[in-house]
Amino acid sequence: RGKSLTRNSLPGLSLGPRTHVQAGPLPKSTLWAEPDSVITQGSPVTLRCQGSLEAQEYRLYREKKSASWITRIRLELVKKGQFPIPSISWEHTGRYRCQYYSRTRWSEPSDPLELVMTGAYSKPTLSALPSPVVTSGGNVILQCDSQVPFDGFILCKEGEDEHPQCLNSQPHARGSSRAIFSMGPVSPSRRWLYRCYGYDSRTPYVWSSPSDLLELLVPGVSKKPSLSVQPGPVVAPGESLTLQSGSDVGYDRFVLYKVGERDFLQRPGRQPQAGLSQANFTLSPVSRSHGGQYRCYGARNVSSEWSAPSDPLDILISGQTPGRPFLSGQPGPTVSWGQFDTFLLIKEGAAHPPLRLRSEHQAQQNQAEFPLGPVTSAHAGTYRCYGSLSSKPYLLSQPSDPLRLMVSEPLSMSPSPTLAGSLGHLKTREEVARALVGSDCDERSTPAVGAAHTAPPVLTWRPLCSGHP
Repeated sequence: RGKSLTRNSLPGLSLGPRTHVQAGPLPKSTLWAEPDSVITQGSPVTLRCQGSLEAQEYRLYREKKSASWITRIRLELVKKGQFPIPSISWEHTGRYRCQYYSRTRWSEPSDPLELVMTGAYSKPTLSALPSPVVTSGGNVILQCDSQVPFDGFILCKEGEDEHPQCLNSQPHARGSSRAIFSMGPVSPSRRWLYRCYGYDSRTPYVWSSPSDLLELLVPGVSKKPSLSVQPGPVVAPGESLTLQSGSDVGYDRFVLYKVGERDFLQRPGRQPQAGLSQANFTLSPVSRSHGGQYRCYGARNVSSEWSAPSDPLDILISGQTPGRPFLSGQPGPTVSWGQFDTFLLIKEGAAHPPLRLRSEHQAQQNQAEFPLGPVTSAHAGTYRCYGSLSSKPYLLSQPSDPLRLMVSEPLSMSPSPTLAGSLGHLKTREEVARALVGSDCDERSTPAVGAAHTAPPVLTWRPLCSGHP
């Protein structure tokens, strides 16, 4: 504000009784953009300048290069400090300041405002190294890649209730297509959301389209969700499967992550079922790239903290290695190519994961024996085995022919009077348990395994999986 001076208060200066002299510069104005200073190409934006209550007029100007579009704004809008742009283009971008006029002079310039247009180039790709799942207190590398040769990149951290905070990359040689940003330490108490842009330093306020949103996930300690798959973990290319994540603690959102990837696979919406929070992730059509280990995480909308990870779930792609193994109910003569070093035994329709064993190299045969026992009715069903290589554990061979195990109801038996009789009975039962069982296509009767009411023997079924030409 001005300071009033009385007559002859300054030597050699004659002032009238109502003369006021302004002491110091006018307060600087404030400049901002609505809805934002980073605007998609073709969208409207308005620059607004605000000064003191005594402001009579406003002036907007662009640094280094005049902006002819300002001269076309209607005078009544200029006097209010409003500078609308109906459709932003590259000619509107730049670094702006504004001033206001009060009484006999102009105010100090406002702080600068950088008006940026996005969408001039195709979007880059933002990924996290080594993973978007980061331990609390840890650091992570964010990598922005583009097919367009840029010499500048921008990384912006976004939030639900905060203005984006942007970080410029170190200068690159023209024609570069990648920038690296080191972020952290991170904590589970907030969300970590990022996008990146590319630009040419000759037009620094003209950016590419934004990358897809990348969220860093910092697991907390809340209860882990479950993760299951339908119809089963082994799938052939071209088929479909659904991974189901669920929890009984009221999570509203879930995310599915394939271990080793740089981003999350899918983020579905909430799907409550029967009082439980559940989300379905569909993979269709399945390809060999879907093979791997998966985990899921849950969170409540009212909280930024994610849960602990689910137990891992392996998705296995069949028909990806040559050859086909042979499954039998007991060790016997087999022929092997020696091409598999790992075998998997899978029971059709079972919810539990496959049994995986490294092969045994005996007599130039690659084979794996899977002990199952004590045998109960829960073991009944149809089994298949697959071969794989330890270097590519999620890519399997074609399945073996099916092998069916049937378990009979318990048999009545009086206690044996002698130890020898009991041992003899046990030997007979083991022979039955280890008998070769026919395939589903065999119309002959299938051997069955039973148990006695009194002093039942411990029965073990040992299917053998081996290479087969």
